[in-house]
Amino acid sequence: MASAEGIAGRARDWSHLHRPRPRGRRRRLAPDMTVFRYLWDCDADKRARAIGQLGQEERDAVERYWPEWAHDGQRPPPGDWRTWVLMAGRGFGKTLAGANWVLEAAKADGSLRIALVAATLDEARRVMVDGRSGLLSVADRWIEEWSPSRDLIRFVGGAEATLFSGANPDRLRGPEHHIAWCDELAKWEKPLDTWNNLQLGLRLGRHPRALVTTTPRPGPALRRIMAEPGCVATGGRTTDNPHTSAAYKETVQQLFAGTRLGAQELDGLLLPDGGALWTPETLEKCRRWSGASLPPFASSAVEKPSTSGTSRFLDCARNEREGGGRDEREGAAFTRTLIGVDPPSGDGTCGIVACALDEDRAGHVLADHSVTGRSPEGWARAVADAAAVHGTREVVAERNQGGQMVASVLRAADTGLHVRLVHASDGKTTRADPVALLFEAGRVTLHGRLPDLEAELLGLVAGAPYQGPGPSPDRADAMVWALTELMLKRQARVGVHIF
Repeated sequence: MASAEGIAGRARDWSHLHRPRPRGRRRRLAPDMTVFRYLWDCDADKRARAIGQLGQEERDAVERYWPEWAHDGQRPPPGDWRTWVLMAGRGFGKTLAGANWVLEAAKADGSLRIALVAATLDEARRVMVDGRSGLLSVADRWIEEWSPSRDLIRFVGGAEATLFSGANPDRLRGPEHHIAWCDELAKWEKPLDTWNNLQLGLRLGRHPRALVTTTPRPGPALRRIMAEPGCVATGGRTTDNPHTSAAYKETVQQLFAGTRLGAQELDGLLLPDGGALWTPETLEKCRRWSGASLPPFASSAVEKPSTSGTSRFLDCARNEREGGGRDEREGAAFTRTLIGVDPPSGDGTCGIVACALDEDRAGHVLADHSVTGRSPEGWARAVADAAAVHGTREVVAERNQGGQMVASVLRAADTGLHVRLVHASDGKTTRADPVALLFEAGRVTLHGRLPDLEAELLGLVAGAPYQGPGPSPDRADAMVWALTELMLKRQARVGVHIF
C-alpha cells in the first residue's frame, strides 16, 4: 500500500502523475515545492484533476496526509499545556483535528490508554468513531479492532481508546488514561462532574493531556476549564476553513450573520450569560457595508484586521488621501478623526483603533490596526502608520501603562503627532457603558466587519469581569477612548483625568 510518507518523498517527481511533456517544457514544481503544497495552492477543479491522475492507493494516501492538509487552526498549539480547548464555529474542522490528534498519539506510543468523551455514547460512536471525520475514516489501517459492544478501539501497536459519556460521570471513576479527547463539551449533561472525574484519572505517563473540541455555549463549565492552569484555548470561525464549501459558508452567513446565534455557532465566540454591553444584533444594526461608505484603504482593513501592523495600507492611503482629516461617506463629512490607543502591558496587544466624528456629530469606527508582541517602538510605529493611513495627527492614549513614556515613544515615532494622554480611574466596563449606549441609540457606525474588536465588545458585561477572548479587551478599550474623546468628552471628565 502506498503511504503518505512515500508520496511526500517523491515530491519532485511528477512523471507518474502526468503524460510525457514535450522536451524543453519547464518543470511544473519548483525545487522546494512539495506535491501537497502544489495541490493546496491549486483551485478546486485543478486539484481534483491532479489527484484524479493518481492510483487509488496513492489517492487515498494523499487525501489522508494530515500534516499537509490541516489548516493552521487545526494544529496543536506549542508549549507545555495540559488542556487544549479548540473552540470554534461549525464546519471549522474540530472533529477532524481531534481524530488526527488521537491518531498521531496512538501511532507514536503503543502503550497509550485514551478516553473519548462525547455528550452521549451514541454521539461518541456516530461522530468520534463512525463519522465522516471520525477515527474509522481517519485512522483506517491503523485501527486493529473496533468493538461497539465494549466501546473500545484497539490501534495497531497496542494503544486503546475507550468511549465515555458526558451524561454518566461515574463511569470515569477508576479508569486511568494518558490522553483524552472531549467532543462538544458544551452539550454535556453533567460537564463539570464528568470533567472532574476525567481529570482525576488523567494521570498516566509523564505528560497527560486533554483536547476539548467544541462549539461554545454559555455556561460555567467551559469558562472554568479555560481558566485552569495549563489550559490553552484556540479557535476560529466557520469561514476560516478553506476546505468547507463556499456555498455553505455563504448560506449560513446570510442566515445568521449579525445574530447571537451566528456569533456563537459561526464565529465560535463564548458569549456572556447575560448583561452584555454589546450584542451581535446591536453591532449588526450599526454596521455599514455599502461601497460608498468605505474609502479604498478601509475595504481591506476592516475585513481582516491587521495583527502585524498597518504598513500594508500606507501606499494606498497616500495615493487616495492627503491630510485634512476629512472623508466623504454617503454625504457626511468627517470633521475630526483620531486614533485611540490602549498601550500593552509587556508583550501583549496594543489596541489601536481609528474613529471619526461627522458633521452631524455621529461617530464612526473606521478600522482596527491593533498589534501584538511589539516593543514600545514597534507599537508606536504602528500608531503613527495608522494615523497616516487615516490622514490625522490626533492620538488619544491611556497613560496607566507607562505614564509619560507612552507620549515619548509615540512622538519619537512621529514628531508631528498630537498626543493626548488620559488616565483611567474607573474599570473598563464602567468606561465602556456610555459608549455602548451610543451604539444602542444608533449614533455610531461600524464600518465593515472587525472580528477581533467585536469579539472583545461582546465580552464586556455590566457588573462582571471581562468574559471575551484574551486576558484584556485592549482593542475595545482603544475604541472606547477614541469615541469618548470624540463624543463624550465633557461627560468623560467626571471619571477620567486629561493630561
